[in-house]
Amino acid sequence: MLTPIQVVGIGLDGAAGLSASVRAIVDQADLLVGSDRHLAHFPDHPAAKWALKSFKSLIDQIRRRLSQSDSEIIVVLTSGDPLFFGLGRLLLEELPAECLTFHPHTSAIQLACSRIKVPWQDAQLVSTHGRSLDRLIQVLKQGAAKIVVLTDGKNTPNAIAKLLLELNLSRQHQIWVCENLGSPDERVQSFAPEAVIDQTFAPLNVVVLLGRTTVELESLDADNLPAFGLPDSLFLSFRDRPGLITKREVRLLILGELALRPGQIIWDIGAGTGSVSIEIGRLYPQSKIFAVEKTAIGASLIRQNCQRFRVTTITAIHNRAPEALADLPSPDRIFIGGSGGQLQPILEMCGAQLKSGGILVLAIATLEHMNSVWSWLERQTMEPNSTHWRHRLLQVQLSRSVSVASLTRFSPLNPVTLVRLEKAAERKILEF
Repeated sequence: MLTPIQVVGIGLDGAAGLSASVRAIVDQADLLVGSDRHLAHFPDHPAAKWALKSFKSLIDQIRRRLSQSDSEIIVVLTSGDPLFFGLGRLLLEELPAECLTFHPHTSAIQLACSRIKVPWQDAQLVSTHGRSLDRLIQVLKQGAAKIVVLTDGKNTPNAIAKLLLELNLSRQHQIWVCENLGSPDERVQSFAPEAVIDQTFAPLNVVVLLGRTTVELESLDADNLPAFGLPDSLFLSFRDRPGLITKREVRLLILGELALRPGQIIWDIGAGTGSVSIEIGRLYPQSKIFAVEKTAIGASLIRQNCQRFRVTTITAIHNRAPEALADLPSPDRIFIGGSGGQLQPILEMCGAQLKSGGILVLAIATLEHMNSVWSWLERQTMEPNSTHWRHRLLQVQLSRSVSVASLTRFSPLNPVTLVRLEKAAERKILEF
C-alpha cells in the first residue's frame, strides 16, 4: 500500500524520464503538487493540481488533506533527487517520515559529472541556490580539486568565475558550465575563469570546478612580472594542499621586516614552495639563499619554481631543520616559515649561527608556537653572557575583497604574527 505522500524527482525530460513504476504512481495521484514547470509535464492528468508557491502554505494544505482522508495519494514533484539540496529535507522536518516515500531521479550533479567524464565520489558538493557564497569560498580556500556547484539566478557561473579571480587562489581552476542537463537544449562547455565573465547561460545550470595540475599551468613571461609581490596563483604548489603558501600580502610584510640588503646570505627554513626565497632572489640576485624544506615534493617544487621565475641564487635543501643547518654558512638574515615541530632546537641553532647585527623573522600561526618563541627569548635574557636580542611583534589580520552578486565584502585570510628578532652587534673591548 502506498504512503499518502509520494515525492517524485523529475528531470528536464519530464514524464518520459520516469520509470514505468514511478509513472504508475504519478498516474494514481489524487493531487499533484509542484512548480509550474513540473506540472506542465502532466497537462492531461485528471488530478487536482497545486502550484508550489509557498512552502508554509503547502504544508498547511497537505496536513488538512491528510486529516480529511487516509486513502488519498498526494504526489509532490521536485527536481532531481528530493533529498539532495531539495524539497525532501523540508518535508521531513514538517511531516511524519512514515507518511513519505521518495523516488529520486538522476541528480543534476550526476548528469554534469557524467557529461564531462569525471568521477564525483571525491567532489566537494556545494549549493549556492538560495544561499550565500560562504560555503563555496570556504571550500575554495581549503584547496579542493573538484567542486560541483548548484547555482541560481544570483549566484551564476559569471559570479562564480568573478569570485575565483578575486580570491587569487594558489590553485587555478577550469570551469565547466553544464546547462539544461537532460533536455534537448543541453549544452556543456569548458572555460578559463576570465572567459566566463561576459558569457550568457541558461538559468538551469550546474558549474563544475576542476583544479588544474602544474603541467597545465601556462608558462610565465618572467620579464613582465612585478618586481615583488608575485600573485599566489603563479607558484607551482602542493597538489593536495594548494593553499599551503605564504600569502602575497604577508610575504610583502616579511620582506620589509627582514630589512634586506644586497649580497647577503639568507636561510629560509620551512620554505614550502619557496615563495619567500623567490621574492628575495628576484629582488637581490647577488644574495645566496638556502631554502630548507623537509618534504621531497616541497624541495622539488622549490626547484621548479626557481626555474619558472628564472631565479638561480637559491639552493633547495631537502632535509629537516635543525640538522640541515649545521653545514650552511652563517646567515645575515633568517626567515622561519615552518618548523616541523622542532621550533626550540631550530631557534637555538639560528641564534648561535646568525651573524652579529643579523635579523631573524618568524611567521607564527598558533598560540603554542608563539609561546615557544617567547620562552626561548626569555631564556636568552636570563643566561649569563647571553646575546642581547631586540624584538618586535606585528600581528597581521588581512582580508581580501570578494564580490557577492552585485555587492562586495571582505573575506579574511588566516591571522599571522610576525616576530622580528635582531641580534645585537658584538661590543668591542678596548685594551689600554
